[in-house]
Amino acid sequence: MTVGVDLIDVRGVPPAQRHPLIFGTFDALVTGQAFEIENDHDPVPLYFQFEQTRGGQFAWRYLESGPARWHVRIARIAAGVAGGVSTGCGGGCACSGG
Repeated sequence: MTVGVDLIDVRGVPPAQRHPLIFGTFDALVTGQAFEIENDHDPVPLYFQFEQTRGGQFAWRYLESGPARWHVRIARIAAGVAGGVSTGCGGGCACSGG
């Protein structure tokens, strides 16, 4: 974990609550702030959901890429509002929240 950055370990969060928790955390950030997530699968579907709903507002950086653990830093790089649906999983990932 990066010093001064909150870490959300979503492995212990019920699958249907993961994406809403992550988007809620992101939406509470001001430009320049970031948080990190740990997951048990590659959260690339979450990345694409961010692209669809918050394109241009975030930076995504893998800090660890599997095979048992993925650690991602998500930073707000621009102000904005969500577009499209950002609650729940968009499907296509292993979280079973779709």
